[in-house]
Amino acid sequence: MDTKLLAAGPEAVAEAARLLRAGEAVGIPTETVYGLAADATNAAAVKKIFEAKGRPQDNPLIVHIAGMEELPAVVREIPAAAQKLAQAFWPGPLTIIMKKSDAIPMATSAGLDTVAVRMPSHPVARQIIRAAGLPLAAPSANLSGLPSTTTARHTFQDMNGRIPLIVDGGPCEVGLESTVITVAGEVPTLLRPGYITREQLEAALGCEVALSSAILNKLAEGEVAASPGMKYKHYSPRADVILLSGPFSAYKEYVQAHAGAGVFAMCYEEEQPLLGVPCIPCGRAGDPDSQAHALFAALREADERGAQVVYAHSPAQDGVSMAVYNRLVRAAAFQVIEL
Repeated sequence: MDTKLLAAGPEAVAEAARLLRAGEAVGIPTETVYGLAADATNAAAVKKIFEAKGRPQDNPLIVHIAGMEELPAVVREIPAAAQKLAQAFWPGPLTIIMKKSDAIPMATSAGLDTVAVRMPSHPVARQIIRAAGLPLAAPSANLSGLPSTTTARHTFQDMNGRIPLIVDGGPCEVGLESTVITVAGEVPTLLRPGYITREQLEAALGCEVALSSAILNKLAEGEVAASPGMKYKHYSPRADVILLSGPFSAYKEYVQAHAGAGVFAMCYEEEQPLLGVPCIPCGRAGDPDSQAHALFAALREADERGAQVVYAHSPAQDGVSMAVYNRLVRAAAFQVIEL
């Protein structure tokens, strides 16, 4: 099919809404990453998301709403913890997992009895949801396994010929997928880190938030993915990504000793002029917000520049840095070298 790329505006919103009501999948901007949206209540429409992405169907999707009045239709109940979190962080980059209603088909929830829900803050996303009059299932708008897309151009590269429309709402502000927390069990548990940190969640809830072991480690053998982004290898360019964990001096020594054709260093902007090897900058040292914003574009740049091996300087594992590390360690298929 021909894929149209329309700048955000009344015409693009109306066309996106028309296609979504007709059961099609559409690329839309959000503040986190670009989403591949379809009617969350329509199993046939949701199937088109999986087909366009080449996504395994055991990977649950996030349902996007535009207002709290839409939530009761997609969940069985709204726990008190969810109400606190929604009041603190919605609209914004937080996904809350609750027990799903019968309106959400198993195709959307990947066979689980829960559903992941968020209310995006991007004005274009909200306009499209309201114009369509539907809750929208919308994973990241990339081919499955590749880095998520944070611009319409990158979305077009992956989805051209696969979906009828991409709405260009400009570069994504955050640059990483939403934080995912489940309140469907007895203890609120962080399943995927993001821009909303564990510390912020605990402050809003007034209690401890458990940390899923799958955030920093591989899923156990046979363990079911309760959230998007928990798979073994994800967000990965075609290049072989290897994380190097240690001080800059050790990172520099290792990268220079392993320099060669097709080898790149993914480093912080301040480190680039000090390495003397081909570099792909990814944000500023000590500034995890800038690292999050730049990460997926940097991973895609690796492929655009023909990289075969990328040595990435490992970020910290707390706050927003935990989210950057989570994406990078999966892009590297858990290849980490301690320096």
